[in-house]
Amino acid sequence: KQWYQRRVRGVNYPTQVLGKSCKPITVMILGVFFAGKRYNSVKYLAVLMIVCGVALFMFKDGKSSANETVFGVGEFLLLVSLTLDGLTGVYQEKMRGYATKPHYMMMALNLSALVVMSVWLMVTGEIWQGISFCTKHPQIVPEIITFSLASALGQNFIYITVTEFGPLVCSIITTTRKFFTILGSVILFGNALLTRQWIGTIIVFAGLALDSLYGKTHKPTVKA
Repeated sequence: KQWYQRRVRGVNYPTQVLGKSCKPITVMILGVFFAGKRYNSVKYLAVLMIVCGVALFMFKDGKSSANETVFGVGEFLLLVSLTLDGLTGVYQEKMRGYATKPHYMMMALNLSALVVMSVWLMVTGEIWQGISFCTKHPQIVPEIITFSLASALGQNFIYITVTEFGPLVCSIITTTRKFFTILGSVILFGNALLTRQWIGTIIVFAGLALDSLYGKTHKPTVKA
């Protein structure tokens, strides 16, 4: 993970912003191709507006560098990460088809991740580094437990959203989460926004409103 983070930090800033904002698009596209999902044209437009609005809002001026590469290892890893996010949405959508309960989905995915990460930690030897660090700094153990409990509580809402509304809705929520956090700081603490950020805010809310009003795909009613 540290190697991945170092590589991604080398990606130019605009690409990072777009990469972090584009998850709903990959979830939608791969859902169409591999999970048989169908959306109306308004849904595509609404998701595109939300992604563009969040990217415009999160972008910070003056962080690009002229000597940054156009496409390198970091960009490739970012693309792989987005693809895997989309494939995760595909399999979550398929699990919904079996009326999977949220906590069963949560248990299955976390147990799978536990097996994979346990093997990886043993192979790389990082597990011994972690145990050694906790032994030297035992005061961090309560912090780890608190973090784990908070993470598990947060996952409850994520998997409930996935099972009840689908992975696309969940990806839109997670994408706009930071946007609403910053917007909340503006309202509560009076932090100023740039004109570009206000434009991004309007685009996001317009996309959310458009999706709420016209983005639902209604199933045709069968006449008796």
